[in-house]
Amino acid sequence: MFDVKSMRGGLVLLAGACAWAMTAGAAEHDAVRVRSFLPGQPMSRALRPAPVVAIIENNGAAVVTVKADILLPPGVKLTGGSAGATASIEGGGEARLAWNVEAQEAMTGELRLRVVAAGAPVMTPALQMQFLPPVPRQKLAYIPEPVPVRTSLLIGAHNCPLWEAGKFSMWDNVLKHPERTPALGFYAQENPEVADWETKWAVEHGVSFFIYCWYRDGQGGAVRMNYGSASHDALFKSKFAGKMKFTLMWENQNKGHAGVADEKDLMTNLLPFWIENYFKHPGYQKVDNKPLLFIYRPEFLVKDLGGIAQVKAAFARMRQACRDAGFDGLHLLGEYRGLDPKHLELMKQLGLDYTFAYCWGIPNSPTPEQAIQAQMKSIRKTQALGILPQVVTVSQAWSGWRDEGSIWKIPPADFENLLRQAKDFTATLPPGELGGKMLLLDNWNEWGEGHYIAPYREHGFGYLDAVRKVFADAPGPHVDLIPEDIGLGPYDTAFHAHARQEAELKKLVGRKILKGAAPEPGLVGWWAFDEKTNSPVAFDCSGHGLGGKLRNVERAPGIDGRALDCRGGSVEVADDPLLSPASALTLECWVKTGLAGQKNAWFVNRVSGADHKASTGFRFGLLGGKPCFEVPLTTFSHHLTAGAALPLGRWVHLAGTFDGRVMRLYVDGEERGTMERPGPLKPGSHPLCLGNYEVNHAAYFTGLLDEVKLYDRALTPEEVRTHHAKFSKAAGAATSKAGN
Repeated sequence: MFDVKSMRGGLVLLAGACAWAMTAGAAEHDAVRVRSFLPGQPMSRALRPAPVVAIIENNGAAVVTVKADILLPPGVKLTGGSAGATASIEGGGEARLAWNVEAQEAMTGELRLRVVAAGAPVMTPALQMQFLPPVPRQKLAYIPEPVPVRTSLLIGAHNCPLWEAGKFSMWDNVLKHPERTPALGFYAQENPEVADWETKWAVEHGVSFFIYCWYRDGQGGAVRMNYGSASHDALFKSKFAGKMKFTLMWENQNKGHAGVADEKDLMTNLLPFWIENYFKHPGYQKVDNKPLLFIYRPEFLVKDLGGIAQVKAAFARMRQACRDAGFDGLHLLGEYRGLDPKHLELMKQLGLDYTFAYCWGIPNSPTPEQAIQAQMKSIRKTQALGILPQVVTVSQAWSGWRDEGSIWKIPPADFENLLRQAKDFTATLPPGELGGKMLLLDNWNEWGEGHYIAPYREHGFGYLDAVRKVFADAPGPHVDLIPEDIGLGPYDTAFHAHARQEAELKKLVGRKILKGAAPEPGLVGWWAFDEKTNSPVAFDCSGHGLGGKLRNVERAPGIDGRALDCRGGSVEVADDPLLSPASALTLECWVKTGLAGQKNAWFVNRVSGADHKASTGFRFGLLGGKPCFEVPLTTFSHHLTAGAALPLGRWVHLAGTFDGRVMRLYVDGEERGTMERPGPLKPGSHPLCLGNYEVNHAAYFTGLLDEVKLYDRALTPEEVRTHHAKFSKAAGAATSKAGN
């Protein structure tokens, strides 16, 4: 079947595919690109029609005629219709082309797209598409009962519970890598049916327990949680809860918030909560009647509890409390993925029973074989040091949440080899230790960070099949069901509704609005916030189409028209090369607040720890109540702060300039600070955030923000004074109208 629909800025049903370069040619052709070429569902089967969808967009002004042909590999055929199609795409619009294809057997094949626009070829991607073994479709009332397999070791998998309903941004990096699409789509984890699918897939391949990352929300009082829905709302309420064990990894790295205030907090709040809600649960993983508790940053407890000896004493009291609750003690495991003997000695002094790795960090984007060798070398070295017993973890891949640093992946066949080596190694460990009884897998579902073994688009059940082959005594052939096979699902309707809404916003933010008679020289972006009160976007009035999306923020009367009322909300402007001036910049805005002493409050920011360790971008805000302009050269460097606090209760004009050598800070048109900062600007990839450090961050500005401008040149002192004078009279008049 073939389908074509042409839309003006139409909705994207499959969002987030990579962009590809265009070949040289006519202007009309240069404006056309294939934004995505993807399967239309999470996974596909042989002998079953599978949709394939291409989105082709026209970024030019003129109508362009596009001809597209799908090229299929041997063993794959169209189920009807023509391989080619023609579409006319209006300027600023797009066409959605869809085909149904069918593989004759289980296979992975390369599908290609040939696109011609305005008579010239357009560079297009190839699609590596996996077709699972054929399974007859049937309609069942529910998921068939799991049939667990027996394993030679107790196999656990780290489980990342970040996939809650409404937290759509968690999937951002998966949208950049659509081959990572889970078998359940972009699901919401609190659905018990999702938990039952995961339980079935896990236990039928030899994974018998999950290690859920457990996040405390605040410390020093009654226990509150973040991201607890995967266990409390899904697993605990699921039909197959009795088939799957679980344990916790206390994710305590958020200092002052996710740890403990003191020993009393640990012993009277946190530990009793764990005992009653988890340790006593029939599904909690215990070994020798001792619950397992994994701790992500055990060294942070030294500060929380007052010293090494205090941590050791607290651990002893925790073990006794577990004995008092009817257990035979408590296994305490501390996370460490390094080889520093001093750190392992510290962990031993703290009183931990074992060390384990959540994942293995391997530098320099290694090959699969290098990644295997590096992990086994670290595992053997940890044992050779003989300081603290270990429980072995093996890692499948890594990318980081923003593809930062080292990026690597071990394919399923090579992963099987790694598992066999790790299994052989555990056989050399003392049988009385946990390390001789169990092995941990990294990770079940860290989709954004790039490590996962659950079934997904690129390799299907390949990683789980490797686990089953190495550790289970079950026979080889087996059937792996997916929701489509039995008429269940989908589980990602909320995400796709959100994606459609975001596509509509994307059309809006890209509008090229010009405020004023003509563009100012060097003006890159201008956010005036003068849209209608209920508008979900803030337009860019420079004419460059760099509008932003409003995130939990409202408008108020401003210095000119409306302003942004900043109280934790913000406007998010998507990354664009124009937001990274190469050699010079000016950042300009008007602010008003009645709150004194704001210590770490940012109202314009493009600095991020994810971008070269916070050495890129720029930002404007308040430090200790004083205006601060930053253009980092190294990590969070070059903060230029005014000598006096920001005036309160009135509109204040702020400007920061950088000419490639010197930073200058202006308050109400007058220079209030300079700083040497030689060298070019470093391009970043972080969104520009207006009103906050980033979306939903704690370092937000409280007050009003208006008339934000970004230039790719340094304004002169005279220009800054002129810009201040333009609204200086209006500032006084607006003070009585725009209360904070």
